[in-house]
Amino acid sequence: MNSKYFNTWEKKAFLVVLLFLGIVVIFDRMVMPLYISQGSTTIVPDVTGKRFNDAADELRHAGFEAIKSYNIKYLSGIDSTLVLSQSPVAGTEVKPGRNVYLMVNRREVPAFPMPDLLGKLEFDARNAVTRLEMNILTVQNATVAEMDQDGKVLAQSIPAQAMVHPGDGVSITIGRYEAPAFEAQKTAVPDVLGMSLAQAEQVVAGAGLTLGKVIYEPSGMLVPNTVISQKPSAGTGLPPGQPVELTVARP
Repeated sequence: MNSKYFNTWEKKAFLVVLLFLGIVVIFDRMVMPLYISQGSTTIVPDVTGKRFNDAADELRHAGFEAIKSYNIKYLSGIDSTLVLSQSPVAGTEVKPGRNVYLMVNRREVPAFPMPDLLGKLEFDARNAVTRLEMNILTVQNATVAEMDQDGKVLAQSIPAQAMVHPGDGVSITIGRYEAPAFEAQKTAVPDVLGMSLAQAEQVVAGAGLTLGKVIYEPSGMLVPNTVISQKPSAGTGLPPGQPVELTVARP
């Protein structure tokens, strides 16, 4: 009875020891290497601003692989060999052998059709040119007889749909409306010299004109608020509603 009991206990103890040894072997051969490899990290160096080949060499020596990528938009005036940004960013702890993506500028200068600026307001035309990273070279004015053309583009030096590049320049002509001045519509400026300011204002208004700027000057000989001079001078023809500037004696 006791012999059978001890035999059974020895078998159980042997199985327990065997299981323990198996666990130790598995832990030593599989778990530990996996744990060590996962815990090994390297800090990514900063290679922004360096030429791509130099940056790639530095990353290779640090245990990384450099992958070139291109910026979505062409950046004028930026060397296409310089690294603009990197991913992962400098200082990041990653596993050795990881790819580091280096972004550089596009080599080719993109070409695009010149937009049609005719009929656009000057503000809108300038914005359209600026958005394409182009330049306004000159702005010329041209008199137009129709009010709806005032402030709008009448001509452009580069025709619409012509292929252009960032940095190109274009000149535009803007319409400026000037109302036609007919002699029959003009009224003669009345002579208000020597009148009081209140009387002169009434006379100017009666002629279909308006009182403009009033300048006060000291005068020891004239009654205060007496008109000393006027601009324009008496007899000058002005369109209705135009201002008349007066200089009066200071009160």
